[in-house]
Amino acid sequence: IKYGRDKFYYLLREHGLLVKWRRHGPKTTNSNHFYRKYSNLIREIELFSSGRLWVSDITYIRTEKGFVYLSLVTDAYSKKIVGWCLWPDLTSEGALNALKMAISAEGVKQGLIHHSDRGIQYCCNDYVNYLKGAKINISMTENGDPYENAIAERVNGILKDEYGLNETFADYHSALEATKLAVYKYNNKRPHRSVDFMVPQEAHQQQGPLKKHWKKRKYRVSEKTGNNSDVVITEQE
Repeated sequence: IKYGRDKFYYLLREHGLLVKWRRHGPKTTNSNHFYRKYSNLIREIELFSSGRLWVSDITYIRTEKGFVYLSLVTDAYSKKIVGWCLWPDLTSEGALNALKMAISAEGVKQGLIHHSDRGIQYCCNDYVNYLKGAKINISMTENGDPYENAIAERVNGILKDEYGLNETFADYHSALEATKLAVYKYNNKRPHRSVDFMVPQEAHQQQGPLKKHWKKRKYRVSEKTGNNSDVVITEQE
C-alpha cells in the first residue's frame, strides 16, 4: 500500500497516533541580576545519608487563568521532596516557603549544602540570608548547564510526565490539590533506579551508599561533528 506524506499524517491524526507538540512555558530562571552568584560546591560530592545536600528548582504549571509556579527542595541522597510551595508568581516567596518547609520538616544537619541554579529567587538577599541564618552552605550552578542541577530537573520531569502536573488546571486551587497528590505519590509510591529501587521515603531512612541501577546506552555521535566514536550516556531516575 502506498501513501503520500500528507495522507499518512492524516491517518495518524485521525487515530490519535501523532505526538502532541509541547507548548513552551515561561522562563523560570533569570540569572541576569546584580546579586552574588555562588560557586558550585558539589561537583565531586559523595553522599552516604540524607540531609547532606538539598537541590532546589522552580517549574511552571498551567491553569486556565495563567501560570503558577512550583518551587521544590529535594534531598539529593534519597530523592525525596522535602519542601515545596505552589505560588502565583515568580517572586522569591514561593522558593523561600519551600525552603522553610524543608527546614521545618527535616531540620538542618551540620554541613548541609543547598544547591540551585543562579536564578534571582535563589540569589536575592531574602533567600541567601535565610540560608546563612540556618547555617546552610550555598552552592550554585556555574555554566548554565542543566546537568549541574540534574536531580532537581529530573524531579520536575517526573512530576509532570508521570503524575499529571503537565496538564492545564482550572485554577490555582485545583493545581494545588493536584500538586499535593503528586508529591505524596512521588515520595511514597515511585521507586527509583538511583536508590536501589526504593521509594524516596524509604531511601530517606537509609545509611551508606545506595546501589544505583542506571542504564548505560551507547549513542553514535553525529557525523557532522566529524567524530564517529561511541559515547556513553547514563540515564538517571
